[in-house]
Amino acid sequence: MSRAEKTVFIKSYGCQMNVYDSSRMADILERDGYRAVDTPDGADLIILNTCHIREKAAEKVYSELGRLRSIKQSGKTTIAVAGCVAQAEGEEIIARAPVVDMVFGPQSYHRLPDFLATVETGAKVVDTEFPAEDKFDHMPAPARTRTEARGRTAFVTVQEGCDKFCTFCVVPYTRGAEVSRPVEKVIHEARRLVAMGVREITLLGQNVNAYHGVGPDGRDWSLARLLEALAEIDGLDRLRYTTSHPRDMDDALIAAHRDIDILMPYLHLPVQSGSDRILKAMNRQHTRADYFAIIDKLRAAKPDLALSSDFIVGFPGETDADFEDTLDLVSAVGFAQAYSFKYSPRPGTPAAEADDQIDEAVKAERLARLQALLREQQATFAKSLEGRTLSVLYEKSGRKPGQVIGRSPYLQPVVVNGDESLFGRIESVRITTAGPNSLLADRPMASAASTASLEVPA
Repeated sequence: MSRAEKTVFIKSYGCQMNVYDSSRMADILERDGYRAVDTPDGADLIILNTCHIREKAAEKVYSELGRLRSIKQSGKTTIAVAGCVAQAEGEEIIARAPVVDMVFGPQSYHRLPDFLATVETGAKVVDTEFPAEDKFDHMPAPARTRTEARGRTAFVTVQEGCDKFCTFCVVPYTRGAEVSRPVEKVIHEARRLVAMGVREITLLGQNVNAYHGVGPDGRDWSLARLLEALAEIDGLDRLRYTTSHPRDMDDALIAAHRDIDILMPYLHLPVQSGSDRILKAMNRQHTRADYFAIIDKLRAAKPDLALSSDFIVGFPGETDADFEDTLDLVSAVGFAQAYSFKYSPRPGTPAAEADDQIDEAVKAERLARLQALLREQQATFAKSLEGRTLSVLYEKSGRKPGQVIGRSPYLQPVVVNGDESLFGRIESVRITTAGPNSLLADRPMASAASTASLEVPA
Protein backbone atom coordinates (compact mmCIF):
# COMPACT_ATOMS: atom_id res chain seq x y z
CA MET A 1 0.00 0.00 0.00
CA SER A 2 1.39 3.39 -0.93
CA ARG A 3 1.88 6.16 1.59
CA ALA A 4 -0.89 8.24 0.05
CA GLU A 5 -3.41 5.46 0.57
CA LYS A 6 -3.03 5.24 4.34
CA THR A 7 -5.90 6.58 6.43
CA VAL A 8 -6.26 7.57 10.07
CA PHE A 9 -9.34 8.04 12.24
CA ILE A 10 -8.83 10.07 15.42
CA LYS A 11 -11.54 10.31 18.07
CA SER A 12 -11.12 13.05 20.68
CA TYR A 13 -12.60 12.97 24.15
CA GLY A 14 -12.83 15.82 26.64
CA CYS A 15 -11.23 19.22 26.56
CA GLN A 16 -10.15 21.62 23.82
CA MET A 17 -6.53 20.70 24.45
CA ASN A 18 -7.34 17.17 23.32
CA VAL A 19 -8.91 18.61 20.17
CA TYR A 20 -5.70 20.56 19.56
CA ASP A 21 -3.55 17.49 20.28
CA SER A 22 -5.61 15.42 17.85
CA SER A 23 -5.19 18.00 15.11
CA ARG A 24 -1.42 18.05 15.67
CA MET A 25 -1.29 14.25 15.53
CA ALA A 26 -3.11 14.46 12.20
CA ASP A 27 -0.52 17.00 11.00
CA ILE A 28 2.33 14.67 12.00
CA LEU A 29 0.70 11.72 10.29
CA GLU A 30 -0.14 13.70 7.15
CA ARG A 31 3.59 14.25 6.70
CA ASP A 32 3.95 10.46 6.84
CA GLY A 33 1.30 9.87 4.20
CA TYR A 34 -1.83 9.42 6.29
CA ARG A 35 -5.13 11.00 5.28
CA ALA A 36 -7.65 11.75 8.05
CA VAL A 37 -11.08 10.13 7.66
CA ASP A 38 -14.36 10.62 9.51
CA THR A 39 -15.17 7.01 10.41
CA PRO A 40 -13.06 4.13 11.79
CA ASP A 41 -14.32 1.57 9.26
CA GLY A 42 -11.45 0.56 7.01
CA ALA A 43 -8.95 2.98 8.55
CA ASP A 44 -5.35 1.85 8.66
CA LEU A 45 -4.83 3.60 11.99
CA ILE A 46 -7.35 4.39 14.74
CA ILE A 47 -6.38 6.68 17.61
CA LEU A 48 -8.55 7.24 20.68
CA ASN A 49 -7.30 10.48 22.25
CA THR A 50 -8.67 10.14 25.75
CA CYS A 51 -9.61 12.33 28.71
CA HIS A 52 -9.42 11.26 32.36
CA ILE A 53 -11.28 14.11 34.04
CA ARG A 54 -14.78 12.67 34.33
CA GLU A 55 -16.17 9.57 36.00
CA LYS A 56 -15.61 6.18 34.42
CA ALA A 57 -13.38 7.68 31.71
CA ALA A 58 -11.31 4.53 31.43
CA GLU A 59 -14.38 2.28 31.19
CA LYS A 60 -15.72 4.36 28.30
CA VAL A 61 -12.44 3.78 26.48
CA TYR A 62 -12.64 0.01 27.04
CA SER A 63 -16.22 0.01 25.75
CA GLU A 64 -15.09 1.81 22.61
CA LEU A 65 -12.24 -0.65 22.16
CA GLY A 66 -14.75 -3.47 22.38
CA ARG A 67 -16.68 -1.93 19.51
CA LEU A 68 -13.47 -1.61 17.48
CA ARG A 69 -12.58 -5.30 17.93
CA SER A 70 -14.43 -6.36 14.79
CA ILE A 71 -12.59 -3.75 12.71
CA LYS A 72 -9.29 -5.03 14.03
CA GLN A 73 -10.20 -8.64 13.26
CA SER A 74 -11.32 -7.86 9.70
CA GLY A 75 -8.10 -6.16 8.58
CA LYS A 76 -4.67 -4.87 9.50
CA THR A 77 -5.81 -1.83 11.41
CA THR A 78 -3.44 -0.43 14.04
CA ILE A 79 -5.23 0.77 17.18
CA ALA A 80 -3.76 3.32 19.57
CA VAL A 81 -4.91 4.79 22.87
CA ALA A 82 -3.45 8.24 23.51
CA GLY A 83 -3.98 11.03 26.01
CA CYS A 84 -4.66 11.10 29.71
CA VAL A 85 -6.30 7.69 30.18
CA ALA A 86 -3.28 6.21 28.39
CA GLN A 87 -0.99 8.11 30.74
CA ALA A 88 -2.87 6.87 33.81
CA GLU A 89 -3.53 3.26 32.77
CA GLY A 90 -0.39 2.40 30.77
CA GLU A 91 0.24 -1.33 30.38
CA GLU A 92 -3.15 -2.14 31.91
CA ILE A 93 -4.82 -1.05 28.67
CA ILE A 94 -3.06 -3.67 26.58
CA ALA A 95 -3.59 -6.28 29.29
CA ARG A 96 -7.35 -5.65 29.26
CA ALA A 97 -7.68 -4.93 25.53
CA PRO A 98 -5.17 -6.92 23.45
CA VAL A 99 -6.50 -5.31 20.26
CA VAL A 100 -4.51 -2.19 21.23
CA ASP A 101 -1.10 -1.84 19.58
CA MET A 102 0.08 1.49 21.02
CA VAL A 103 -0.44 3.33 24.31
CA PHE A 104 1.14 6.76 24.72
CA GLY A 105 0.59 9.80 26.87
CA PRO A 106 -0.06 13.42 25.84
CA GLN A 107 3.62 14.36 26.04
CA SER A 108 4.76 11.69 23.58
CA TYR A 109 2.61 11.98 20.48
CA HIS A 110 5.39 13.71 18.52
CA ARG A 111 7.01 10.25 18.44
CA LEU A 112 4.11 8.69 16.51
CA PRO A 113 6.22 7.79 13.44
CA ASP A 114 8.67 5.90 15.69
CA PHE A 115 5.81 4.10 17.44
CA LEU A 116 4.32 3.04 14.11
CA ALA A 117 7.68 1.72 12.95
CA THR A 118 7.89 -0.38 16.11
CA VAL A 119 4.40 -1.77 15.59
CA GLU A 120 5.35 -2.80 12.05
CA THR A 121 7.94 -5.15 13.57
CA GLY A 122 5.15 -6.90 15.49
CA ALA A 123 5.90 -5.32 18.87
CA LYS A 124 3.53 -3.37 21.10
CA VAL A 125 4.28 0.18 22.26
CA VAL A 126 3.67 1.61 25.73
CA ASP A 127 5.16 5.08 26.29
CA THR A 128 3.89 6.97 29.32
CA GLU A 129 7.11 8.66 30.39
CA PHE A 130 7.45 12.42 30.53
CA PRO A 131 10.18 12.95 27.91
CA ALA A 132 12.98 15.43 28.50
CA GLU A 133 12.57 16.95 25.04
CA ASP A 134 9.82 19.43 24.19
CA LYS A 135 7.30 17.71 21.92
CA PHE A 136 6.59 21.02 20.16
CA ASP A 137 10.20 21.09 18.92
CA HIS A 138 9.57 17.90 16.96
CA MET A 139 6.24 18.63 15.32
CA PRO A 140 5.66 19.98 11.82
CA ALA A 141 3.92 23.28 11.31
CA PRO A 142 0.12 23.05 11.08
CA ALA A 143 -0.82 21.64 7.69
CA ARG A 144 -2.50 24.09 5.32
CA THR A 145 -5.11 21.63 4.08
CA ARG A 146 -6.19 20.67 7.59
CA THR A 147 -6.13 24.27 8.85
CA GLU A 148 -8.29 25.47 5.97
CA ALA A 149 -10.69 22.57 6.49
CA ARG A 150 -11.11 23.49 10.17
CA GLY A 151 -12.24 27.01 9.26
CA ARG A 152 -11.32 30.48 10.44
CA THR A 153 -10.78 29.68 14.11
CA ALA A 154 -7.91 27.73 15.63
CA PHE A 155 -6.52 26.53 18.95
CA VAL A 156 -2.89 27.04 19.97
CA THR A 157 -1.58 25.31 23.08
CA VAL A 158 0.76 27.64 24.97
CA GLN A 159 0.94 25.93 28.38
CA GLU A 160 0.54 22.39 29.67
CA GLY A 161 0.36 20.73 33.04
CA CYS A 162 -0.55 22.11 36.44
CA ASP A 163 1.23 22.68 39.76
CA LYS A 164 -1.91 23.45 41.80
CA PHE A 165 -2.76 19.87 42.86
CA CYS A 166 -6.47 20.35 43.52
CA THR A 167 -7.46 17.30 45.51
CA PHE A 168 -10.08 16.19 42.96
CA CYS A 169 -7.95 16.52 39.82
CA VAL A 170 -5.72 14.10 37.90
CA VAL A 171 -4.14 16.68 35.58
CA PRO A 172 -0.84 17.05 37.52
CA TYR A 173 -0.43 13.26 37.27
CA THR A 174 -1.43 12.83 33.62
CA ARG A 175 -0.12 16.07 32.09
CA GLY A 176 2.74 16.76 34.48
CA ALA A 177 4.14 19.99 35.89
CA GLU A 178 3.41 23.40 34.40
CA VAL A 179 5.42 24.00 31.23
CA SER A 180 5.09 27.02 28.93
CA ARG A 181 6.09 27.25 25.28
CA PRO A 182 8.59 29.95 24.30
CA VAL A 183 7.02 33.18 23.07
CA GLU A 184 8.63 33.08 19.63
CA LYS A 185 7.29 29.59 18.93
CA VAL A 186 3.76 30.61 19.88
CA ILE A 187 3.92 33.74 17.74
CA HIS A 188 5.38 31.79 14.81
CA GLU A 189 2.53 29.26 14.95
CA ALA A 190 -0.04 32.04 15.23
CA ARG A 191 1.42 33.92 12.25
CA ARG A 192 1.34 30.77 10.15
CA LEU A 193 -2.30 30.14 11.06
CA VAL A 194 -3.26 33.71 10.18
CA ALA A 195 -1.45 33.38 6.85
CA MET A 196 -3.71 30.39 6.13
CA GLY A 197 -6.86 32.41 6.78
CA VAL A 198 -7.43 31.97 10.52
CA ARG A 199 -9.01 35.07 12.08
CA GLU A 200 -9.59 33.93 15.66
CA ILE A 201 -7.13 32.08 17.92
CA THR A 202 -7.84 30.57 21.32
CA LEU A 203 -4.79 30.04 23.53
CA LEU A 204 -5.01 26.79 25.48
CA GLY A 205 -3.53 25.54 28.72
CA GLN A 206 -4.57 23.42 31.67
CA ASN A 207 -3.75 26.55 33.66
CA VAL A 208 -3.25 29.02 30.83
CA ASN A 209 -2.95 32.17 32.90
CA ALA A 210 0.05 30.64 34.68
CA TYR A 211 1.88 31.04 31.35
CA HIS A 212 5.54 32.03 31.79
CA GLY A 213 7.21 31.33 28.45
CA VAL A 214 10.67 32.62 27.69
CA GLY A 215 10.49 35.76 25.57
CA PRO A 216 12.90 36.98 22.88
CA ASP A 217 14.52 39.16 25.55
CA GLY A 218 15.47 36.05 27.56
CA ARG A 219 13.00 36.82 30.33
CA ASP A 220 9.78 35.00 31.23
CA TRP A 221 6.71 36.64 29.71
CA SER A 222 3.30 36.58 31.35
CA LEU A 223 0.12 35.68 29.52
CA ALA A 224 -0.78 39.38 29.41
CA ARG A 225 2.45 40.22 27.61
CA LEU A 226 2.00 37.32 25.19
CA LEU A 227 -1.51 38.54 24.36
CA GLU A 228 -0.15 42.03 23.67
CA ALA A 229 2.38 40.61 21.23
CA LEU A 230 -0.19 38.42 19.47
CA ALA A 231 -2.53 41.38 19.12
CA GLU A 232 0.07 43.01 16.86
CA ILE A 233 -0.24 40.29 14.20
CA ASP A 234 -1.86 41.73 11.07
CA GLY A 235 -4.97 39.80 10.13
CA LEU A 236 -5.62 38.35 13.58
CA ASP A 237 -8.97 39.79 14.60
CA ARG A 238 -9.94 37.85 17.72
CA LEU A 239 -8.13 36.39 20.72
CA ARG A 240 -9.37 34.14 23.53
CA TYR A 241 -7.75 31.99 26.20
CA THR A 242 -8.87 29.09 28.40
CA THR A 243 -8.76 27.59 31.05
CA SER A 244 -7.75 29.92 33.89
CA HIS A 245 -7.20 29.64 37.63
CA PRO A 246 -8.22 32.47 39.97
CA ARG A 247 -4.81 32.38 41.69
CA ASP A 248 -3.13 33.47 38.44
CA MET A 249 -5.56 36.21 37.41
CA ASP A 250 -3.14 39.06 38.05
CA ASP A 251 -3.60 42.80 37.54
CA ALA A 252 -1.70 42.80 34.24
CA LEU A 253 -4.04 40.20 32.76
CA ILE A 254 -7.08 42.07 34.05
CA ALA A 255 -5.72 45.23 32.40
CA ALA A 256 -5.29 43.27 29.15
CA HIS A 257 -9.06 42.82 29.04
CA ARG A 258 -9.36 46.59 29.18
CA ASP A 259 -6.59 47.47 26.74
CA ILE A 260 -6.51 44.78 24.03
CA ASP A 261 -9.36 45.41 21.61
CA ILE A 262 -9.22 41.99 19.95
CA LEU A 263 -9.34 40.09 23.27
CA MET A 264 -12.92 38.89 23.37
CA PRO A 265 -15.09 39.99 26.34
CA TYR A 266 -15.69 36.45 27.56
CA LEU A 267 -13.73 34.68 30.29
CA HIS A 268 -13.91 31.13 31.62
CA LEU A 269 -12.76 31.33 35.25
CA PRO A 270 -13.53 28.15 37.22
CA VAL A 271 -14.39 28.59 40.90
CA GLN A 272 -15.65 25.01 41.61
CA SER A 273 -17.47 25.88 44.89
CA GLY A 274 -18.82 28.87 46.77
CA SER A 275 -17.94 27.45 50.18
CA ASP A 276 -14.65 28.44 51.80
CA ARG A 277 -14.60 25.16 53.69
CA ILE A 278 -14.93 23.13 50.51
CA LEU A 279 -12.50 25.34 48.59
CA LYS A 280 -9.92 24.61 51.28
CA ALA A 281 -10.65 20.88 51.12
CA MET A 282 -10.23 21.09 47.33
CA ASN A 283 -6.87 22.86 47.79
CA ARG A 284 -8.05 25.61 45.47
CA GLN A 285 -5.79 28.14 47.23
CA HIS A 286 -8.37 30.93 47.00
CA THR A 287 -11.47 31.95 48.96
CA ARG A 288 -14.90 33.09 47.78
CA ALA A 289 -13.89 36.63 48.79
CA ASP A 290 -10.81 36.33 46.55
CA TYR A 291 -13.05 35.29 43.66
CA PHE A 292 -15.48 38.16 44.22
CA ALA A 293 -12.57 40.62 44.32
CA ILE A 294 -11.24 39.33 40.99
CA ILE A 295 -14.68 39.60 39.38
CA ASP A 296 -15.07 43.17 40.65
CA LYS A 297 -11.70 44.13 39.13
CA LEU A 298 -12.51 42.45 35.82
CA ARG A 299 -15.88 44.16 35.51
CA ALA A 300 -14.36 47.53 36.40
CA ALA A 301 -11.78 46.99 33.64
CA LYS A 302 -14.24 45.57 31.08
CA PRO A 303 -17.89 46.37 31.89
CA ASP A 304 -19.27 44.21 29.05
CA LEU A 305 -17.29 41.13 30.12
CA ALA A 306 -19.31 37.92 30.35
CA LEU A 307 -18.24 35.11 32.65
CA SER A 308 -18.25 31.33 32.52
CA SER A 309 -17.20 28.92 35.25
CA ASP A 310 -16.97 25.31 36.44
CA PHE A 311 -18.74 23.88 39.48
CA ILE A 312 -18.46 20.58 41.32
CA VAL A 313 -21.34 19.57 43.59
CA GLY A 314 -21.25 16.81 46.16
CA PHE A 315 -17.54 17.09 46.93
CA PRO A 316 -16.67 14.90 49.94
CA GLY A 317 -17.93 16.51 53.12
CA GLU A 318 -20.12 19.08 51.35
CA THR A 319 -23.02 20.00 53.65
CA ASP A 320 -26.32 21.64 52.75
CA ALA A 321 -24.86 24.92 54.02
CA ASP A 322 -21.79 24.52 51.79
CA PHE A 323 -24.02 23.96 48.78
CA GLU A 324 -26.13 27.00 49.64
CA ASP A 325 -22.91 29.01 49.63
CA THR A 326 -22.36 27.87 46.05
CA LEU A 327 -25.86 28.94 45.04
CA ASP A 328 -25.25 32.27 46.75
CA LEU A 329 -22.01 32.83 44.83
CA VAL A 330 -23.72 32.02 41.52
CA SER A 331 -26.55 34.43 42.31
CA ALA A 332 -24.10 37.17 43.28
CA VAL A 333 -21.81 36.84 40.24
CA GLY A 334 -24.24 36.05 37.43
CA PHE A 335 -22.83 33.78 34.71
CA ALA A 336 -23.46 33.81 30.97
CA GLN A 337 -22.49 30.14 30.77
CA ALA A 338 -21.20 27.47 33.13
CA TYR A 339 -20.34 23.80 33.37
CA SER A 340 -21.46 21.84 36.42
CA PHE A 341 -20.85 18.26 37.45
CA LYS A 342 -21.39 15.81 40.25
CA TYR A 343 -18.15 15.02 42.04
CA SER A 344 -16.68 11.74 40.86
CA PRO A 345 -13.63 10.15 42.52
CA ARG A 346 -10.56 10.05 40.32
CA PRO A 347 -8.18 7.21 41.19
CA GLY A 348 -4.97 8.41 42.79
CA THR A 349 -6.32 11.77 43.95
CA PRO A 350 -6.58 12.67 47.67
CA ALA A 351 -10.32 13.36 47.55
CA ALA A 352 -11.00 9.85 46.27
CA GLU A 353 -9.71 8.50 49.59
CA ALA A 354 -11.94 10.71 51.75
CA ASP A 355 -14.30 8.92 54.15
CA ASP A 356 -17.15 11.44 53.85
CA GLN A 357 -18.30 10.75 50.30
CA ILE A 358 -21.73 12.18 49.42
CA ASP A 359 -24.69 9.98 48.50
CA GLU A 360 -25.40 9.93 44.76
CA ALA A 361 -29.04 10.94 45.26
CA VAL A 362 -27.95 14.02 47.19
CA LYS A 363 -25.46 14.91 44.47
CA ALA A 364 -28.13 14.58 41.80
CA GLU A 365 -30.60 16.78 43.68
CA ARG A 366 -28.00 19.48 44.24
CA LEU A 367 -26.84 19.36 40.64
CA ALA A 368 -30.40 19.77 39.39
CA ARG A 369 -30.90 22.86 41.57
CA LEU A 370 -27.61 24.41 40.50
CA GLN A 371 -28.19 23.75 36.81
CA ALA A 372 -31.67 25.26 36.99
CA LEU A 373 -30.16 28.48 38.36
CA LEU A 374 -27.39 28.48 35.78
CA ARG A 375 -29.85 27.94 32.91
CA GLU A 376 -31.90 30.85 34.18
CA GLN A 377 -28.81 33.07 34.22
CA GLN A 378 -27.78 31.95 30.74
CA ALA A 379 -31.23 32.79 29.39
CA THR A 380 -31.20 36.18 31.13
CA PHE A 381 -27.83 37.03 29.65
CA ALA A 382 -28.91 35.99 26.15
CA LYS A 383 -32.10 38.04 26.48
CA SER A 384 -30.04 41.09 27.47
CA LEU A 385 -28.37 40.98 24.05
CA GLU A 386 -31.61 41.53 22.13
CA GLY A 387 -31.43 44.85 20.33
CA ARG A 388 -27.65 45.08 20.70
CA THR A 389 -25.18 45.17 17.84
CA LEU A 390 -22.50 42.48 18.06
CA SER A 391 -19.67 41.40 15.77
CA VAL A 392 -20.05 37.90 14.35
CA LEU A 393 -17.46 35.66 12.74
CA TYR A 394 -19.30 33.52 10.19
CA GLU A 395 -18.29 29.85 10.25
CA LYS A 396 -20.75 27.42 8.65
CA SER A 397 -24.11 26.82 7.03
CA GLY A 398 -27.24 26.65 9.14
CA ARG A 399 -29.73 23.82 9.37
CA LYS A 400 -31.92 25.34 6.65
CA PRO A 401 -30.98 26.57 3.17
CA GLY A 402 -30.07 30.23 3.17
CA GLN A 403 -28.91 30.24 6.79
CA VAL A 404 -25.39 30.92 8.03
CA ILE A 405 -24.10 30.50 11.58
CA GLY A 406 -21.37 32.56 13.19
CA ARG A 407 -20.04 33.17 16.69
CA SER A 408 -20.64 36.19 18.86
CA PRO A 409 -17.88 37.65 21.03
CA TYR A 410 -19.49 35.59 23.83
CA LEU A 411 -19.16 32.31 21.88
CA GLN A 412 -22.89 31.96 21.19
CA PRO A 413 -24.04 30.69 17.80
CA VAL A 414 -25.65 33.53 15.81
CA VAL A 415 -28.00 32.66 12.92
CA VAL A 416 -28.47 35.04 9.96
CA ASN A 417 -29.80 34.80 6.42
CA GLY A 418 -26.91 34.41 4.00
CA ASP A 419 -24.78 31.98 2.02
CA GLU A 420 -21.31 30.47 2.16
CA SER A 421 -19.75 33.61 0.69
CA LEU A 422 -19.97 34.95 4.25
CA PHE A 423 -17.68 32.25 5.69
CA GLY A 424 -14.65 33.84 7.33
CA ARG A 425 -16.11 37.34 7.37
CA ILE A 426 -16.63 39.36 10.54
CA GLU A 427 -19.70 41.56 10.44
CA SER A 428 -21.69 43.64 12.91
CA VAL A 429 -25.28 42.43 13.23
CA ARG A 430 -28.28 43.43 15.30
CA ILE A 431 -29.52 40.69 17.64
CA THR A 432 -33.26 40.29 17.24
CA THR A 433 -34.16 37.16 19.23
CA ALA A 434 -32.49 35.13 21.95
CA GLY A 435 -33.29 31.44 21.72
CA PRO A 436 -32.38 28.69 24.20
CA ASN A 437 -29.14 27.77 22.41
CA SER A 438 -28.43 30.53 19.88
CA LEU A 439 -29.25 34.06 18.75
CA LEU A 440 -31.06 35.36 15.67
CA ALA A 441 -29.77 38.50 14.00
CA ASP A 442 -30.34 40.98 11.20
CA ARG A 443 -27.41 41.63 8.91
CA PRO A 444 -26.58 45.21 7.87
CA MET A 445 -29.14 46.72 5.47
CA ALA A 446 -31.37 43.66 5.90
CA SER A 447 -35.06 44.27 6.29
CA ALA A 448 -37.19 42.78 9.02
CA ALA A 449 -38.80 40.53 6.41
CA SER A 450 -35.41 39.05 5.54
CA THR A 451 -35.15 37.35 8.95
CA ALA A 452 -38.79 36.40 9.37
CA SER A 453 -38.14 32.82 8.30
CA LEU A 454 -35.19 32.26 10.61
CA GLU A 455 -35.51 29.56 13.24
CA VAL A 456 -33.20 28.95 16.16
CA PRO A 457 -31.46 25.58 15.78
CA ALA A 458 -32.45 23.05 18.43
